[in-house]
Amino acid sequence: MMHISQPSVSRLVADLKRSVGFPLFVRVGRGLTPTVEGQTFYQAVEGMFTGIDRLQEIASSIRASQGGAISIGTIQSIATIELPTVIGRLHRSQPGTRFIIHSRNTPAIVDAVQLRQFDLGIVGREPNHDGVDILFQTSAPYVCLLPEDHRLAGDSGPVDLEQLAETEMFVTFGGTYPDTMMSMDSDLSQKLQERSCLSATNMPVAAALVRETGVLAIADPFSADQAVRMGGVIFRPIVQNLTYFVSVIAAGQDRLSRQALEFVELFSAQLTDRVKHVVSLNRSGRP
Repeated sequence: MMHISQPSVSRLVADLKRSVGFPLFVRVGRGLTPTVEGQTFYQAVEGMFTGIDRLQEIASSIRASQGGAISIGTIQSIATIELPTVIGRLHRSQPGTRFIIHSRNTPAIVDAVQLRQFDLGIVGREPNHDGVDILFQTSAPYVCLLPEDHRLAGDSGPVDLEQLAETEMFVTFGGTYPDTMMSMDSDLSQKLQERSCLSATNMPVAAALVRETGVLAIADPFSADQAVRMGGVIFRPIVQNLTYFVSVIAAGQDRLSRQALEFVELFSAQLTDRVKHVVSLNRSGRP
């Protein structure tokens, strides 16, 4: 039954006898009978094997489980295209997993992840983010959002914000530009603020203002893509090197479920592909 020879069994029994320090069998006639100590030891070992079988059942149950919930805090620029794309894939492969999505700004998401109110956070400022683990990070260049009937809409190649600041009006964010654009030259930032009569709290609103008023806006590439899909606007690359960061954060990777880790893996791959696409568009000058 064990597919080993009788001498091998004899050696194993002898080794076990030496290890435990008492006889396991006595010879009765031409056969062997377990000793009392051998019977007691056998019952203990049998109980351990029963426990091992139970552990295997539990492991199998965990492996097959698709349940549980993943709470995710996300910035607006990722919330309507990139995030739903990944969740859609996981929903089809793991229909038992529940996703709870919260759209917040980066500071609020970081705070919520630190307090373990969210399992994961998708944030949009330059790392480092104190008190959390960064599971993935990437970056992409900002672009300039223009109405599709703007005089520059039909051109190709990057636009120069220094030149545009002399003639064009811009949408700002709360009267200024967010920390994610701190790489912008302070003199240029001041010029753009002086050329602004419109301010928005998020990019979808800014894009709507571009569409309806004819002003320009500096947009992250993901929000710009959303705006183009809505119609009425196009985007152009810009000369200035302004970088938009996206990171996935958690209070600790060891606290994440298997489904949450799979989400991070798929989302990272999705965003990496999108960044490559955005960079290629910027190089070609075609929105």
